[in-house]
Amino acid sequence: MSVKKVVFSGILIAISVIFSFFYIPVGVAKCFPIQHMINVIAAVMLGPAWSVGCAFVTSVIRVSTGTGTLLAFPGSMCGALLAGLAYKYMKNIFSAMIGEILGTGLLGSLLAYPVAVILLGKEVAIFAFLIPFLISTLGGSILAGIILKTMDKTIKIDNLKDKF
Repeated sequence: MSVKKVVFSGILIAISVIFSFFYIPVGVAKCFPIQHMINVIAAVMLGPAWSVGCAFVTSVIRVSTGTGTLLAFPGSMCGALLAGLAYKYMKNIFSAMIGEILGTGLLGSLLAYPVAVILLGKEVAIFAFLIPFLISTLGGSILAGIILKTMDKTIKIDNLKDKF
């Protein structure tokens, strides 16, 4: 395990937790675009396993501190996994963004349904989280794309990743 990866993961988790106060209320869900931005950045810079780990730790901290709900787990972790896998196999920032959007917006929103019904005791429609999760992940993915493209123009992401 690389100490640099651990430190970079910690920084990404800290950024995500610190900006947990910034959310957009949409229906029954709170949209956290910074979480999704971090998911894409972690996916590109660290890979699928590390990005899922960052999403998991961030969700644990947010739930523990009351700045998030159990809905943070399926949304963030599915998005991080698909973003990481998409980047790993396609080597393209845009593919990581699409992976995050599909993972969180579609898969994560559907997996949030049983979490809401069984664990949180909320009566919601099965597609209740689709629009809020899509809004959240679209905003965060676009922010990540802008940051990563800017980084790639100045310091080439592949060269930076070799340092991990």
